[in-house]
Amino acid sequence: MKVLVTGAAGFIGFHTVQTLLEMGHSVWGIDNLNDYYDVELKYARLEACGIARSQVRAHTTVRSHAEIDYRFCRLDIIQADGLDDFFREGAFDAVVHLAAQVGVRYSLENPQAYIQSNLVGFANVLECCRRHRIVHLIYASSSSIYGDNDHIPFSENDRVDRPVSLYAATKRSNELMAYTYSHLYGLKTTGLRFFTVYGPWGRPDMAMFLFTDAILKGKPLKVFNRGDLYRDFTYVDDVVGSIRLLLDDRRDKERPLYNLYNVGNSTPVRLLDFIESIEKHTGKKAVKTFLPMQPGDVEKTWANVDKLKADFGYRVSTDVDTGVKKFIDWYLRYYGVTKCPDGRNA
Repeated sequence: MKVLVTGAAGFIGFHTVQTLLEMGHSVWGIDNLNDYYDVELKYARLEACGIARSQVRAHTTVRSHAEIDYRFCRLDIIQADGLDDFFREGAFDAVVHLAAQVGVRYSLENPQAYIQSNLVGFANVLECCRRHRIVHLIYASSSSIYGDNDHIPFSENDRVDRPVSLYAATKRSNELMAYTYSHLYGLKTTGLRFFTVYGPWGRPDMAMFLFTDAILKGKPLKVFNRGDLYRDFTYVDDVVGSIRLLLDDRRDKERPLYNLYNVGNSTPVRLLDFIESIEKHTGKKAVKTFLPMQPGDVEKTWANVDKLKADFGYRVSTDVDTGVKKFIDWYLRYYGVTKCPDGRNA
């Protein structure tokens, strides 16, 4: 199968590309490589897939120098004509759409970035899928669409018309836009509502990275709502595993054209316990600065994944403590940090 992965240099996109290549798929990736966070990390992910930084040029497709069937192009999904040309060239069977402007708090500072990437960009992807007869569009939604939902755990049947951030509103809009294209044009679309994804090669703006970085450097870490937060932390391999299940579905033609699934660990963890796990695996105590709740945040997330289990046999393979250790091991290798026997950084 020939699969396009948008946001291929991103955190989940990178892991998705690696997994699809391991499955034997032909993979094409695009990413605009913006500077929302450290671009060097994005280039490092590409290099891990055999795409040399020196080869990356806008609108030029580069083939991996590794023994894998992977091609990459620097392209922004808001560029409708360029995206259409790329779809025409690739003749893809399926699209895994992970490109988006992410981050709840940043949406308070730069709303236009979310309008352009998450709404205009998503519309461009839908149009390209329609025009070029893509068999299946799998796209990233978010647990943030549940807002201040007080029905725990969150179910796909819950009310989702009260988002508390612009980011969440754009992700819910994506689901509605996808429904329309499934209804009008027969395009098969599946939205995956990811719950607090973490793991190696993760984004520097996410809690896992921020906490680890602060603890190892002896800096205060910001703990919002004074630590009274619970998150359904989900290891990246389990998230990518859901995508793998969808692409490998032997009953695909029997399923509805439009579908939504929660993807989570289904075990909410108290934020202070999460920090304690990081302390254990770094050998250092955190210096905590307790702050009130941030606008756009919610107190608790918890995924009901019964639907994904029933339809695809989804199973979580990595518990939070194991996942935290894997992230810290990667962080230490990537940044060349050596721990002393007493846990201090050498």
